[in-house]
Amino acid sequence: MPSLSFIVPAHNEAFEIGRALTSIFEAVRAVGLPFEVLVVNDASTDKTAELAREKGARVVDVNLRKISAVRNAGARQATGDMFFFVDADTQISEATLRAALRALERGAVGGGAWVAFAEPVGWSLRLALPVFNWIYMRLLRWAAGCFVYARRVAFEAVGGFDETLYACEEIILSRALKRQGPFVVLRESVTTSNRKMRMYSPWLIIPLITRFLIHGPAIFRQRQGLEWWYEGKREK
Repeated sequence: MPSLSFIVPAHNEAFEIGRALTSIFEAVRAVGLPFEVLVVNDASTDKTAELAREKGARVVDVNLRKISAVRNAGARQATGDMFFFVDADTQISEATLRAALRALERGAVGGGAWVAFAEPVGWSLRLALPVFNWIYMRLLRWAAGCFVYARRVAFEAVGGFDETLYACEEIILSRALKRQGPFVVLRESVTTSNRKMRMYSPWLIIPLITRFLIHGPAIFRQRQGLEWWYEGKREK
């Protein structure tokens, strides 16, 4: 039986991580495969690590402050045949996990899933999210960063996440994995927090999106301008 490694990068996620880990444990126990859950605790100053251990996760402490490197640090500690990278503010379901496993059984090397928001959203986000899902996941077939799955051998063959990037590393990984074999983005969804859209002005987010559309992921090779992303506001 294949074994599954769930890798959860986390920095000051005490508010969200309990729900995320509960969803992982419930989904994987329903599936009945051997598994492990690793929380890669990246320099948290709150109770993230303590709460993760209480939920039954193995905590790997790092001080990297670069999401690509944090994900790779978890992968190096993982023992499973299949990797599932799940953000600490994201919840998965049994249906989505089963769909990912079916894709892997049919030969996929990896993939992602559509995204839904956990909290109520305004009309603009209700309109924007389906467009994002269709373009990002359906048209371009990129995995959203909050949920990425991959065969260990394929992940290692492409060198994991690109550690020169401070963001959008999932795009580069998606492109690389496509060259290894079928990359399947599921129509089943994961549920993630929309806190960045709720807690920050659109006038901070829109320029970043515009720069990305013009220049691509290369703009994320420096941390300048991403302070709100890395030291972002958290619910209490």
